[in-house]
Amino acid sequence: MGRIISTDTHIVEPPDIYENGMPSHLVAKAPNMRQVKNEEGKISDAWFLGDQQVVTLGAVTQAGRRFEDPSQLDFVEVWEDVREGAYKPDAMLEELAMDGVWGAVVQPSQGLFWYHLEDSEILSGICHAYNNWLVDFVSSHPDRLKGTAMLNVDDPREAAKELERCVELGIKSAFIPVAPLADQPYRDPIYDPLWDAANETGTVLLMHIATQRANVPGCEIGVDMSTYTPAGLRPTQDYWVRYAMTDIIFAGVCERYPKIRIGSTEHEASWVPHWLRQMDFTYTNRPVYAKYNSNEGFLPSDYWRRNMFAVFQEDPAVLKLRYEIGIDNLVWGNDYPHSESTWPHSMKFLDEMFTDVPDEERHQILDTNAVRLFGFPEE
Repeated sequence: MGRIISTDTHIVEPPDIYENGMPSHLVAKAPNMRQVKNEEGKISDAWFLGDQQVVTLGAVTQAGRRFEDPSQLDFVEVWEDVREGAYKPDAMLEELAMDGVWGAVVQPSQGLFWYHLEDSEILSGICHAYNNWLVDFVSSHPDRLKGTAMLNVDDPREAAKELERCVELGIKSAFIPVAPLADQPYRDPIYDPLWDAANETGTVLLMHIATQRANVPGCEIGVDMSTYTPAGLRPTQDYWVRYAMTDIIFAGVCERYPKIRIGSTEHEASWVPHWLRQMDFTYTNRPVYAKYNSNEGFLPSDYWRRNMFAVFQEDPAVLKLRYEIGIDNLVWGNDYPHSESTWPHSMKFLDEMFTDVPDEERHQILDTNAVRLFGFPEE
């Protein structure tokens, strides 16, 4: 069947990553890990920013437990119990091999939650520390592990500089929040320096589930997990990436920066055909709202096909809709080592989802699309 590449795999940030890596003037404010006790008396490590607890370590670990007993997904974990594959590159490749996966695009875990911080300077320092650590992590296996940087886009010029710095260090992709600050939507020309940097360097920009910036109206996800509701989580999270991508397309970003590549990560993808039809309808039948005319003669769906893509995990409808979505616009990820991960049973999920898919199409979605987008070597 050939190689399989996961384009949504995560590290778990070590306890000292920020204290050792943030700029010196921010070290005193760096996030730190402490032990806490929950209502049942269980001990867990948790990240703190000052006196504010942000999240427990178990929120981004516990891979495989869903297959044993989902009721035991309690977000309780101490650092000593975290799988070594989450922070040691050799061990990660061993754990991925157990799952039938050859290589991976490596992304943050705790970093998802930091996007909800109000303090922009601290967020920039966190991104800087993580990016430096990530470069070292992937450097030992540059062909099989491709790192995804974190960017704070509050100041798009500074984000462009950090992107260019990371590219010089060998990074091929970068996170941007799925929803930026409320008063700076992605249609704002303020982001042009960032789009230009991504376009010129060939860096893929990824919008991962749950990476909204602080105080976005209507978003229930924040630094306090006690406020989360089922309605604000996985059943509705694809709204945010659809909004962001629509905003970008109708702002003419893909036309002005034709080499830019923007991906949706962990929002699944069976929603794409309906979304494309609604964008095209708005463009052709509601021009008073669209306020955009492509000089290339493209429909919004054409920019999806040329400039955008989606990472899916366990969405069987995606394969049934693959021609409407675009086979060129699909890649897969196992979400290791998070509790939602298909690890260590990804091959079972893939074999079931790809039952009626020709081998050459399976190979494209699980290998060659990732080669093209993220720079893995050809098989």
